[in-house]
Amino acid sequence: MLQRFTNYIKENHLFTRSETILVGVSGGIDSVVLLDLLDQAGFSFAIAHCNFRLRGAESDGDEKLVISLARKYDAKLYKTTFDTAEYAQEHKISIEMAARDLRYRWFETIRTTHHFDFIAVAHHRDDQLETFFLNLARGSGLTGLTGMRPINGKIVRPLLFASRQEIEKYSHDNLLEFREDSSNLNTEYQRNKIRHDLLPMMELLNPSFRDGLIRTMGYLGDVENIYNQSVMQTWERVSFRKGDDYLISIAELKLLNPLVTYLFEFLKPFGFKNRIVKDIVSSLDGISGKQFSSHTHRLVRDRDTLILSPRKNESHKPYYLEEGSKELLLPIHLKISVTEKRDKFKIPDLMNVACIDHDIVQFPLMIRKWQCGDYFRPLGMIGLKKISDFFIDSKLSLPEKENTWILANGEQVVWIIGRRLDDRYKITASTRNILKLEIVK
Repeated sequence: MLQRFTNYIKENHLFTRSETILVGVSGGIDSVVLLDLLDQAGFSFAIAHCNFRLRGAESDGDEKLVISLARKYDAKLYKTTFDTAEYAQEHKISIEMAARDLRYRWFETIRTTHHFDFIAVAHHRDDQLETFFLNLARGSGLTGLTGMRPINGKIVRPLLFASRQEIEKYSHDNLLEFREDSSNLNTEYQRNKIRHDLLPMMELLNPSFRDGLIRTMGYLGDVENIYNQSVMQTWERVSFRKGDDYLISIAELKLLNPLVTYLFEFLKPFGFKNRIVKDIVSSLDGISGKQFSSHTHRLVRDRDTLILSPRKNESHKPYYLEEGSKELLLPIHLKISVTEKRDKFKIPDLMNVACIDHDIVQFPLMIRKWQCGDYFRPLGMIGLKKISDFFIDSKLSLPEKENTWILANGEQVVWIIGRRLDDRYKITASTRNILKLEIVK
C-alpha cells in the first residue's frame, strides 16, 4: 500500500518531499493510517487536532491518543477545542456541517500562520461513495456527483485511492493504535445512514457496486470537463468585459437552449442562486432597470444587455477641489491647471477634458454624486434640463448613472464629469483665465 500511496501522490501532483504538510488527525483509523504512510514515505508534516466536545470523555481520549502520536512521530502538534453544538445552533446548521466549517477554517489559519504548504485530510474511496449520495440527495448538480478532488486549493486527499477495507488491513498489519468513534454507528447522521444502510443494500443488488460507482464518478468528471468547456465558450460569445463589469447580450441569451441552465452556469461564479436566475430569465422581455443581487454582485436588466457589476460600498460623501490644486486622486483622478487665455487657445474636443472660466467659480469646488432634482444648462443650449432627463437622452445604464460624479459651484452644476459641461461656465470672449480639468484614465 505504501508504494500505491506514493504513486498516487506523484501521479496527482499533490506535494513533494520538499513541501511541508499539516495533517488533520482525529485519532480514528483513517487519519492514523494517513499519518503512518506519510512518515513511512519520508514526508515532512505536523499534526492538527480538533476536539469538538461532542462525546465527552471519549473526545478527550481521542486528544490524548493524538498527543501520543505526535510524540511517536516526533511531529509538531497543534490542537484546539470547539463548542460545536453551540456553533451549529447559532448558525442554524447541522452538527456535521458545523464541525466541518470549524475544522477547515482553523486548519487554514494554522497553515497560513505557520507557513505550511498543504493541509492533508484522510478521506478515502468509500468516503467518495458517501459524498456522491449526500450530494445526490441535496440536488447539488453535476459537480457534486463527481466526488472530492485529490487536490482542492490547499486541501489534499492522498488516501482517495484506498478502500476502507485496505485501510483496515494496513492498520492491522502495522499494529497501529487508533480510536473508534462511537458516533460512526449513529445513523441519525446522514453519512452514517448511507454507510451502514444504503451502501450494503446496493451491494445486495450488485456485489461490485462500489467499484462500478467509482468508475461512474470518473466518467461524470470527464463529462463535467466537457460541459464546463462548452459553457465557457458560450459565455465568451454572449458577453464582453467592460472595466469591472460584464455586459451580456439579451438577444444572444434568448438563442440559448436550455436558457435557465446556461444562465445559471454563467452567473453561479458570481453567487447567484437558481431561483434568482429563473426570475432574471422572466425579466428578459420586461422593462429596463430591473435589478437582481447576490452577496458579491448586482445584475441590472438594461435595454439590450444584462449588466453584471461587483457590489461596492458606495460613498456619497462630497470631495473638494481647493484653489491651487494640481491633482485630485479621489473620487476621480483629475489633473488640474490654470492658464491665461490666449488668442490661439483652442478648446479640446474631448469628453474627459473640461475647460471652465476660472474667474466665475468660487473655491473650493465640490465633487459629489448627482441627486434627483439636479439640473443644469447643457453646453450649447439656452434652457435648463434635469440631469435625470439628460441621462435618459444619453441612454445611460443604471450602473453608469450611479457612477457619475458632478462638479458643483455652490448649488450650481458646473460639469457632469466626463459627459457634459454647463453652458454658464464655458469659455467666452471675456474669459481671462482657464481652469482645465482632465480625467486621468
